[in-house]
Amino acid sequence: MSGSDSGVVYGRNPVREALRGRRRVRALWATPSAAREDWLAAAGPHIAEAAQIEERCGSRDHQGVCAEADPYPYAPPASLLEAPDALVVCLDQVQDPQNLGAVCRVAECAGAAGVVIAERRAAAVTPAVCKASAGAVEHLPVARVRNVADYLEQAKAAGAWIYGAATVPEAVPWHRPDYAGRVVLVLGGEGSGLRPRVAGTCDALVALPQRGRIESLNVSAAAAALVYGILQRREGQVDSAR
Repeated sequence: MSGSDSGVVYGRNPVREALRGRRRVRALWATPSAAREDWLAAAGPHIAEAAQIEERCGSRDHQGVCAEADPYPYAPPASLLEAPDALVVCLDQVQDPQNLGAVCRVAECAGAAGVVIAERRAAAVTPAVCKASAGAVEHLPVARVRNVADYLEQAKAAGAWIYGAATVPEAVPWHRPDYAGRVVLVLGGEGSGLRPRVAGTCDALVALPQRGRIESLNVSAAAAALVYGILQRREGQVDSAR
């Protein structure tokens, strides 16, 4: 039951957000101690032992709570760019579920329009990703595309500017673009970064300052710094226009 299409959700925050989100929760299980929490008691869970919940969700990190919901509802890719100031985070072959979940949590908290992931060679929205996102994926639109570079070309045609995060000589400091209008921020996979065709599709490559000895940030840390940096740049533009 722990596959990407199983609809399993586990952990206190992910289950609570699933109950508040877009999916129908079909069944809910909780340990006797967890079931005492007001929000969970109101949902009427089935009482189960911790070992039974672990068997259902396939993880020891269930925190005494597990739910079975409808399969995750991926969003149409084009819908993420409907707003004139949409900020979309696109991930190029990010395969670690923990990283995907952390990026989704950042994007949701920052009010991004959504996250785009590839259908192949990339993490999907699994129960582990739901847990790592603290339930953010229940509210954040996540879209899957067959080809990231093709999606970026389509985003350009829709009027978006594409910025790829990369630590290469041709990259400009992250704060140089103004990030006005529709923006797609592209981050590459763990260790490999952006693939050449994806990087070549970007309008500009941007880099965070690197003043330490290691080569790069974790993709979720880079996403947090860049997404909130973009918000800061945009808010500065609004303030200066007043």
